[in-house]
Amino acid sequence: MTERVVVGGALCHEGRLLAARRSAPPEVAGRWELPGGKTEPGESVPDALVRELREELGVETAPVDRIPGAWPVRPGLVLHVWSVRLLSGTPAPLEDHDELRWLGPDELDSVDWLDQDRPAVAEVGRRLRAAAAGNVVAAGGSGGSGGAGAGPGGA
Repeated sequence: MTERVVVGGALCHEGRLLAARRSAPPEVAGRWELPGGKTEPGESVPDALVRELREELGVETAPVDRIPGAWPVRPGLVLHVWSVRLLSGTPAPLEDHDELRWLGPDELDSVDWLDQDRPAVAEVGRRLRAAAAGNVVAAGGSGGSGGAGAGPGGA
């Protein structure tokens, strides 16, 4: 069986990671994830990521780099996570989510992440802490402009 890629976006802005709470399907409703979705046949993973974040959040983004690893979602589906930079728009829960939160690196454990997202979230947290310490640029960049809008309490 060929595995289909589900792509997740680690959208970071001003030292925080965007978390999205699932509203569907029922078996994952109420849990948190990195927003994204399935690639379509013939679609590149970066293109799928840009499309999915536009559909789910109403924002324009640019893929930056892939977080190392691949995590099974269910048989036939594997998650790849990319850091992304916000180009324009204010994230809003438009599709499959009912709440968004911007989480700092020390707040990442405050939500119930989907199991397959946890390793990538841990890596993003490491990158955010390193950026805060002045060692590297955070996943997705920390760009001083571009306005993510929603404050720490959500959208």
